[in-house]
Amino acid sequence: MTVSYTLKVANASFGCFFKLLFRWKGSIYKLLYKEFIVFCCLYAMLSVTYRCLLNEKQKSEFAQLARYCNQYTNLIPVSFVLGFYVTLIVNRWWAQYTNIPLPDQLMCVVSSNVHGGDERGRMLRRTMMRYANLSSVLILRSVSTRVLKRFPTMEHIVEAGFMTHEELKKYECLFSDYNKYWIPCVWFTNLAAQARRDGRVRDDVALKLLMDELNKYRGKCSMLFHYDWISVPLVYTQVVTIAVYSFFGVCIIGRQFLEPEFGEEKPNLDLYVPIFTLLQFFFYSGWLKVAQQIINPFGEDDDDFETNRLIDRNLQVSLLSVDDMYQNLPPLEKDRYWDDQTAAPPYTLATAAETLKPSFMGSAFDMRFVVDSDQSQQVAATPNMRRAQTPMLSRFLSSAPSPAVSLKNFMGRGARGHNLVRFRGDGYPSPYPNSRNSDLEHDSVGRIDEEETTEDEKESRASEPPTPKVTLRVPRRLEASEKQKKREQPKPPLVIIVDEPSDESLDTEPSEC
Repeated sequence: MTVSYTLKVANASFGCFFKLLFRWKGSIYKLLYKEFIVFCCLYAMLSVTYRCLLNEKQKSEFAQLARYCNQYTNLIPVSFVLGFYVTLIVNRWWAQYTNIPLPDQLMCVVSSNVHGGDERGRMLRRTMMRYANLSSVLILRSVSTRVLKRFPTMEHIVEAGFMTHEELKKYECLFSDYNKYWIPCVWFTNLAAQARRDGRVRDDVALKLLMDELNKYRGKCSMLFHYDWISVPLVYTQVVTIAVYSFFGVCIIGRQFLEPEFGEEKPNLDLYVPIFTLLQFFFYSGWLKVAQQIINPFGEDDDDFETNRLIDRNLQVSLLSVDDMYQNLPPLEKDRYWDDQTAAPPYTLATAAETLKPSFMGSAFDMRFVVDSDQSQQVAATPNMRRAQTPMLSRFLSSAPSPAVSLKNFMGRGARGHNLVRFRGDGYPSPYPNSRNSDLEHDSVGRIDEEETTEDEKESRASEPPTPKVTLRVPRRLEASEKQKKREQPKPPLVIIVDEPSDESLDTEPSEC
């Protein structure tokens, strides 16, 4: 029977887990006490022999052997192999439990899609669910010793009501060298097809839904059969078992208290009982015992699955849902919160304090910050504009530059070439006052002007292998900071030069007026 202690640890109060250490049923003490007694007896016998029965020469030889064993004990990887083994066994144990066939989904589909309030319709629904339960009984009888002891022969299954005598004859007439747990599932499918022809199942969609749920149910039965057939590799179990028992076999010799040799200091404390060695045995051997107990959870250990209880529960619930509960509905009534916009169920005095806690709205919902009038204003998104290309700076800002790109690639030419990055606008005078681009506005995009190269440099570059050009963009924040710095720099004073008028110009101007 499964040992359940969930209620005892519902609240992590002081000492609640400490009380679990004194339980005997399903405990590690019940599993390990025999091996623990054997280990203690062997250690005590060897200790008494060393202390009382050996002469000085024999003690010296035994001491050498003990030191040798203690020195190389750690070479046995006990924790490594044992940890992986127990993890594998626990995952396998839980997977077997989740694959135990339960008829809950199937019985709901049968109750809602196989119609008929007469005796024929009732018989169809009950027979279909009985076939599903019969299939689970047959597979559990094959893998569980508890179920096999309860139903040792097929006659016991007939007497239990899972099968009729005529069905038993049909079952035995079908010869097969393999397990025949799947036969009731085939009977179920044929019965569902007959119900479809008779109009009990009204459309093909409902028939398909019945088949899908039955296939899921049969698939779990098949998985239980395969878990029982394909075990954990025997070599893995042997390696772990040999590693644990050989480790403690060596510890019986290597952890003995030894008299000091000539010239060695005498130890301060002589423990007749090796406390830490016993604790180590308790932990490692207990760990191994856990795996040995749950490697086959369909046995009769304290923590094995209660398969007989599951069989009883499944049959009772499935027949109740398709028979007594078929079209047996309570009358429709207005609920208590019919006229309320928000439903607020009442609390008891023991749980009234929970209503004082605000509901969770999100981790950033209650964040507090100072609202700045400038920062709170909404602005339009900046349109995509071409950025000034700065290869050397973008190389360090890029997340993953290619190792094949060198400094030469960034410069765009050989050692003789030069790339000059010049920004225009933002209050800077153009380096080419006579060019047609000198009238750009302050927010215009920076460009890269390359110096003209000589014919010799062009020929030298033509002989070199082509290098990939890398064009990277400057982040918007860096570009804004550069513009700000340029605005803060003092601008050169504006100088207006006025030519002194000559006598001839003074004479001609009145005449022109």
